[in-house]
This record gives sequence, structure tokens and C-alpha cells, in this order.
Amino acid sequence: MIDILFNALIAGLLVASLCGPLGALVTWQRMAYYGDTLAHSALLGLALGLTLQANLQYSVLLTCMIIASALFALQWWRDIALDSLLGILSHSSLALGLVCLSFLDNQQLDLNGFLFGDLLAIAKEDLINLAVICGIVMALLFRYWPALVAVTAHAELAEIEGLPVKRLRLLLMLMVAATVAVAMKIVGVLLITAMLIIPASAVGRFARSPEQAALLAIICGAIAVMSGLAGAWYWDTPAGPSIVLGAGCLFVLGQLGPSYRRD
Repeated sequence: MIDILFNALIAGLLVASLCGPLGALVTWQRMAYYGDTLAHSALLGLALGLTLQANLQYSVLLTCMIIASALFALQWWRDIALDSLLGILSHSSLALGLVCLSFLDNQQLDLNGFLFGDLLAIAKEDLINLAVICGIVMALLFRYWPALVAVTAHAELAEIEGLPVKRLRLLLMLMVAATVAVAMKIVGVLLITAMLIIPASAVGRFARSPEQAALLAIICGAIAVMSGLAGAWYWDTPAGPSIVLGAGCLFVLGQLGPSYRRD
């Protein structure tokens, strides 16, 4: 029992550490719907992984990366509105994933576990894979954080200063895609966007700098993970929805308090 709780806690905290800074960047750029698009494409990756009998986590990761790259290419190539592209790719990938899953009747598949997460079923192998991917994304965030913040704050000015705006936006998309893939077993493909958006939104009004916003979002996400895990353990509630509910409660509490951010 202790091992199950320990693995679940470490996995949840790793995802919270990714969702904090990435969620801040996503909310600042008003890209909340982008996370939903990648989450829906994760279901397609799940279907492809089952069909090819491949590692599901890596199959989802690769599919999310491809969808993110396609979204980036279409946005710049055809100059299509981002919200239209997100709607097209989101629902198309979801529909294709559901159609593919319908052909796998003989597969023993716990679809609820992938849709809403199965944190208490995290194995040591899952934890190692999660740690590796989290380490890579965190290293990229640490290396490119100032440039990503500059592009988020004012893309035109960043381009004038010589920053590779397009490549940095693609990097951000790929990092969000990786986070969606690794969080599949934590909160599920339907709730991962909440872990990106809610903690960052809950603490945004208290932050005085981008770095402080990212740190506070990590702390908020960690508290949500621990409270959700406690609820799942003591009251036998589903872990993924419990974590998101905990984050939602923190958001409400944050709106009741005074703002310390300097406008």
C-alpha cells in the first residue's frame, strides 16, 4: 500500500511541476483550447498503440507531437485562424480515435482509466518513463524560459530583438504535447487541460513576475495532487477528478483573497 501511495504521489508531483510553468505560458497566450485539442489527440494515440501493440505512453506521446507539429505547420502555411484549426483537429482526432477504438472489441481496455486517470495504478516503470520525459521538458523550460516569456509578452517585439519566434512557439506546443501524453494516467485525457489552466489561473493574480507565477502554479498543483490523492485514498473517489476538484477549490479560494500583484 505504501509503495502504491508513494508512486502515485511522486507521479502527481512530477506532472504538477510541468503543468505549473507550462500552464502559465498557455494562459498568458490564451491557448486553453490548445490543451483540449492535444488531449483529444491522445485518444487517437491510444487507439494506434493498441492496434500496433506498442507502448501506449510512447504512442500517445508521438501522436500528440505529430498533431502539435501539424497544427503549427497549418497555422503558418495557410494562415488559418488558430481557433478554427483547434476545433478542426480536436474533433477530427477525437472522432478518428473513437472509430479506431470501435474496431478493438476484443481488447481488454479500461477506457475510463485513460479518460479520467488512474493515479493509484502507476507502476514503477510508468514512474521511470514519466521522470525521464519530465526531466527533458523541465530542462528545455529552464533553458528557454526567458525567451518563451518574451515571445508570450510581445511576439512582435521579440522578433525585432532577433528571437526565433516561430521556433519558440513550436517548442512550447511540443512541450505541452509531451505533458498531455505523460499526464494521461494521472488525470486522464479529458481532464489534463484543467491541470494546465486551473493552477496557473488560481495564482495569477498574486504573482509579481513570470517566475513567481510559475512557482506558485507548481505549488498550487502540488496541493491539488495531494488533496486529490488523499480523497481517493480515504473516500475511494476517482483520483483524477479528485485532483482537478482540489485545484478548482483552490481557484475559488484564490478569488476570495486580495490581489498582491502590481498592475
